Amino acid sequence: MKKTIHVSNQGATLDTSRRNFLKLSGVGLAIAGLTLVGCDNNDDFQIINDEIYDLGTGDVGILNYAYALEQLEADFYTKVVNNFYTGISSIEKEVFTDLYHHEVIHRDFFKAAISGATDHVLPKLEFQYPNVNFNDRNSVLATAKALEDTGVAAYNGAGKYISNPAYLVIAGKIVSVEARHASAIRNLINPGSADFSGDDVIDANGLDLAKEPKDIVMAAGGFIKTPFTWKERGIN
Repeated sequence: MKKTIHVSNQGATLDTSRRNFLKLSGVGLAIAGLTLVGCDNNDDFQIINDEIYDLGTGDVGILNYAYALEQLEADFYTKVVNNFYTGISSIEKEVFTDLYHHEVIHRDFFKAAISGATDHVLPKLEFQYPNVNFNDRNSVLATAKALEDTGVAAYNGAGKYISNPAYLVIAGKIVSVEARHASAIRNLINPGSADFSGDDVIDANGLDLAKEPKDIVMAAGGFIKTPFTWKERGIN
């Protein structure tokens, strides 16, 4: 049986009185009332040994993959804004607060949407940051840069595996916001430079890099404590 779920912006608390571009960039996603259509209740989703979850196959696997990454980003920015590093500027506080709001909305959207489309959803994951000093500006910015660049490459790489056009539209909206995040972080690191669209993330055709899920999970794996598999994509 197929279900349709409508996710509105009820409960969202973005402060739109501040006219910075990060706030405005999130409006399309946070307020659009996105619609997710067409997952089957019996889409393949497995629990391995009662502890390790497999993300599943087809679009369900992609949605759970995106949900895992959004959980990571939301968790990271929650830690940043709950204890800002020493010497943080007002602009940096504003940017990190904006990113926190966006990533929490992304995370909660996927949780609600997947829950409405299938009976099996990736659980809440646990994360660790062994090499991150949340009291150090350079450490926090470097980690944010890595997470945002990885997020953009992840959505771009997963797009070709999405079969439902509605999901592809959603992924396109979210990745456009993630790319703005990446640009903002890069500008904080090196203000006024061309790093916001550096050659390390933009190819010769002017396109953001795309990476396979297996490469993304390998790159982000050091942050993820909760084990999961995605056999369809060779992640065991």
